[in-house]
Amino acid sequence: MWGIVLLVVFFLFVAMNVATYFLQERFIFKPEKLPEDFEFKYANQVFDEYNIEIDEGVNLNGVHFKVREPKGIVFYLKGNSRSLKGWGKFAIDFTRLGFDVVMVDYRGFGKSTGVRTEEGIKRDLQYAYDALKKQVDEKYIILYGRSLGSGFATKLASTNNPRMLILDAPYYSVSHIAKRYLPMMPMSLVLRFPIKTYKWIQYVECPIKIIHGTNDKLIPFKTSIKLSKIKPEITRLYPVIGGGHNNLHTYPQFHRFLEEILFAKLPKTIDPENSSLSFRRKKTKNAKT
Repeated sequence: MWGIVLLVVFFLFVAMNVATYFLQERFIFKPEKLPEDFEFKYANQVFDEYNIEIDEGVNLNGVHFKVREPKGIVFYLKGNSRSLKGWGKFAIDFTRLGFDVVMVDYRGFGKSTGVRTEEGIKRDLQYAYDALKKQVDEKYIILYGRSLGSGFATKLASTNNPRMLILDAPYYSVSHIAKRYLPMMPMSLVLRFPIKTYKWIQYVECPIKIIHGTNDKLIPFKTSIKLSKIKPEITRLYPVIGGGHNNLHTYPQFHRFLEEILFAKLPKTIDPENSSLSFRRKKTKNAKT
């Protein structure tokens, strides 16, 4: 009897793993497809649409929002849902401050085409980044990754030299998120999109700014605390008090943080001789406070 029960449990476990392997894209990616002749429209924004043919059958569609005499350019990597049709409206948060914005749709989103793989998406984004470098020096490029895009933005920052990296509601890794909901599954074996933010962030050399809502139910705020400890010397965490996962833009604090980050000067090294950095409190046996 127990042998039959264990056999059934075993086969159910195997079936769940197989289903996870083949169906995971439906849970990770929520694309919105757009017809080839779709025309983007954004109120009070000047923009150009472009298409980059990466490989045969792989076309990367994007939009470049422009301002006069830009202070820099933000390469905005969006979240896992919809297309540039909806995400484009967030470009105003940067153009109002004098920055150009470039957004792209991942493979299978909007007008972009191609079979989705983690390696394929990383290659596409590097191709787009290289195209940006031909237009402007890297010291003017700011990488911005929102939710799903935070992992890909971190990967780009780890292999390039942008002005800074801004992570909006980032995750430790997709494997880490999946483990919360399926703790018994061998994610290292079945997950085809592990997207290891924690691994890539170790190799980032530019300033890292992390914005996260303290009431985020999808990707808990403690995730950003954990990420901020990997390279604390170049990382600063900006908590949006009460913010959730999809509503940070409705908080004035979020916009104040963006302005502070975008106009921040590179931090200077703190001199221990002219600060309290090297002060240490002496320990006494009878000290109570």
